Amino acid sequence: MSFCLPSHGRIDCPLCYTTAPISFDQTREARDGWRITANPLAWGNPNAEIVVLGFSKGPTQAGALERVPHDKIAYKGSRKVVGKILAHVGLLPQTAPDCLSAAVDRLIADQNGRFHFGSLIRCTVERYDANSGDWKGSGGGMLDKFVATAFGGDVASRCASRFLGKLPPTVKLIVMFGLGTKGNYIAASRKLFQNARPGTWVAINEVAYSDGKITVVHVEHFASLGALIPNWLGENKHPRARLGVLAQEAVSMALK
Repeated sequence: MSFCLPSHGRIDCPLCYTTAPISFDQTREARDGWRITANPLAWGNPNAEIVVLGFSKGPTQAGALERVPHDKIAYKGSRKVVGKILAHVGLLPQTAPDCLSAAVDRLIADQNGRFHFGSLIRCTVERYDANSGDWKGSGGGMLDKFVATAFGGDVASRCASRFLGKLPPTVKLIVMFGLGTKGNYIAASRKLFQNARPGTWVAINEVAYSDGKITVVHVEHFASLGALIPNWLGENKHPRARLGVLAQEAVSMALK
């Protein structure tokens, strides 16, 4: 039996919702101070070699769904940085930043190429901020804090099982944006992969792990603030650059 990633476009997925019928980008489910919105999306090739995943759609992407063409939504406003990160680990040629942004544009739109783009949690995840009275889709510790709740753990497990549990044999590498404080994002993600794909998982290095079929490599998040991205890229001779080098090595091993 063959398996594939979701096709380029909107995804029909009712798994985590008690309301029926589901209205895209309107239906929500909330519990434990968290909520999800039914707007799962995918870009690129459903039989890709390389899968690139964020955690969820942030407010810049989720807020654009009704106004912006599908191919413009992923990493909206951050494609230059995404290009720098992918180039740093050897998945794009090193070139001028504007050229990298255009290269990411092409990869996201290419339904027959080497890449698939999406998020670990395909629907938008937000947490309630009691101080402001608003729902927020960004901030530190989103994944590990979300999955620590009963609601978040159920959602993350269902999503990982459906979209990562049975991948096409073409997939060799999954690039995950996000490291977390002291690697907590890496640890939380690895647990989800282990549960979705039972088998023997081994650590490749501090930022990567593998079940012998796919390798998951964590890179700096494209929305990281301050000096985190240039430090990871090795531009400031900072110790964090070591994590970028480890990602380079793991990506090279996965694609041999």
